[in-house]
Amino acid sequence: MRLSHQQIDIIKNKIASVLGPAKKIMLFGSRINDEEKGGDIDLYIETDHVQENRASIASRIAASIQISLGDRKVDILLVDPNTMIQPVHIKAQQEGIML
Repeated sequence: MRLSHQQIDIIKNKIASVLGPAKKIMLFGSRINDEEKGGDIDLYIETDHVQENRASIASRIAASIQISLGDRKVDILLVDPNTMIQPVHIKAQQEGIML
């Protein structure tokens, strides 16, 4: 995994400050492979609480993390009880690493 402990702590804190408690936070995509270089930070975030506007919240989380980590692109998959699970969600869960 190509994130430092400090980066992981920042990510968790930023998610909590915007979303509150998350049931699951996973890193997926190219950053889970130590052999690769670069790449954005892909996060799968699952919450037990229904979110009125998942897209807006995901954007706020991504912006907050991006500002704190120095302009790295951050992509968020935010899943709540009303989310219709798609193949990308399943793939993220299968391949992701829990933070």
